[in-house]
Amino acid sequence: MKKLSLFLVVVLTLSLLVVGCGGGDKQEAATEQVKVTELKMSVTTADSSTWTLGAKKFAELVQERSGGKIIIKVFPNEQLSGGNQAKGIEMLISGATDLSLHSNIIYSIIDQKYGVISLPWLLTTEAQVDEKLINGPAGDKFKAMLREKGVEGLAYGENGFRQITNSKREIKAPADMAGLKIRIPGIKMYTSLYKALGADPTAMNFSEVFTALQQKTIDGQENPTDVITSSKLYEVQKYISMWNYSYDALILGINKATFEKFDAATQDMLRKAAEEAMDYQRKLNREKGVEQVQLFKDKGMTVTTLTDEQIKVFQEKVKPVYEEYEPIIGKDVIDLFR
Repeated sequence: MKKLSLFLVVVLTLSLLVVGCGGGDKQEAATEQVKVTELKMSVTTADSSTWTLGAKKFAELVQERSGGKIIIKVFPNEQLSGGNQAKGIEMLISGATDLSLHSNIIYSIIDQKYGVISLPWLLTTEAQVDEKLINGPAGDKFKAMLREKGVEGLAYGENGFRQITNSKREIKAPADMAGLKIRIPGIKMYTSLYKALGADPTAMNFSEVFTALQQKTIDGQENPTDVITSSKLYEVQKYISMWNYSYDALILGINKATFEKFDAATQDMLRKAAEEAMDYQRKLNREKGVEQVQLFKDKGMTVTTLTDEQIKVFQEKVKPVYEEYEPIIGKDVIDLFR
């Protein structure tokens, strides 16, 4: 009887241990689940754009390299800000959004100095962009400027070089710009620039541009080839001049306070994942650019590629823009890009 009692005690003890171990596993799993960090990322453009493809690449890399502990949810089409790009950046700065992929041009609505990257013919080739912005001191300086607003710049993508289209004539010289009503983003620098070239700049929400061109309310607009293609502007525009007059960078930024909550190793992982994802996005954007120019020709557009000599004439015309914006941006900052 004593042996039987001892046997039952042993069995009962083992049973409790097994139950205890099982409970421990569940507790550990619950603890592990609590440790997962979800971040919201805002992107301006549609699902199929190189912007969103780059953002999703970043999210995949972060999830993989964090062992699933950091999940980034990508929201295309400026969903989080109701379509308002400037508000999208304000939400990033305040921490309402954790991450975003926005153009430096939109940042310049918040503060004009962020328009430095897009000054006319400051950067004119992809090689210059890579040397000065992606891998150079100008890019480091710009990231330092972003920190002043509470944004940690992780890496640079690109919208690319902006080209000009219109329905009236080829643009090969400043005289060809006279009187053309050109839609521009609502930033002061572009207003000054197009007035210097003799055009009539008109700020307008991009969502209204196709209809305005179709109805001849405006004569033309300016944008990188990817935007011109995805918006099918070739259907309502006859001429395009390839002049690389203004570079449009993308900032993969994270709210600074959010970034500082992570340990050094995680911060390093986020930077490297961002750089890899934006390398992928820039490469994709540049490959598409070549295909898009051919598409314009196939659709019947007259494609005019300006020579260096022709561009020099335009550069002379926009010198007053540099005189106006050097005090705002700082000559030392501009010189880093030259």
